[in-house]
Amino acid sequence: MAMDFETPLRSLLSPLGLALYDVELERGTLNVVVTKEGGVDLESLTKANRSISEWLDETDPIPGRFTLDVSSPGLERRLRVPEHFISAIGESVTLRERRDGESTRRLEGTLLEANDTTLTINDEQSGRVVVEISSIERARTVFRWGAEAKPTPSRAKTSSSTSKKG
Repeated sequence: MAMDFETPLRSLLSPLGLALYDVELERGTLNVVVTKEGGVDLESLTKANRSISEWLDETDPIPGRFTLDVSSPGLERRLRVPEHFISAIGESVTLRERRDGESTRRLEGTLLEANDTTLTINDEQSGRVVVEISSIERARTVFRWGAEAKPTPSRAKTSSSTSKKG
């Protein structure tokens, strides 16, 4: 049974002026990615790390040892859930698509549309391509130096980590 970390984390981060971008428990690390209007600074990450760490100590929702990693999305944000793709419409993205019986397809270009199940990318080689989000192995935004940047909640990749044992 997977625990819902989103609801308690959103309520912990909101008073700090932070929004939850992503949370994932993977290979012994609880990755919490936060955003903030105007960008995430080290002080905000430190406060978020402390607040989440205290909550984890009190509630003990994860058995065994794990590491807490609190960070901002950075210049090249990982895109994992439909909301991530929807927020990246108009940006350059790169992705790897798994295809049954065929080799993995790599696409890169401007994200034109996205909804809960599919996205449309204007791929640099293939033109307009529709992809099922469930078939995406890995995706991220692509930062291009000198390009007209779309305003995003965070421009710098910073991180604050704490190890926990349970």
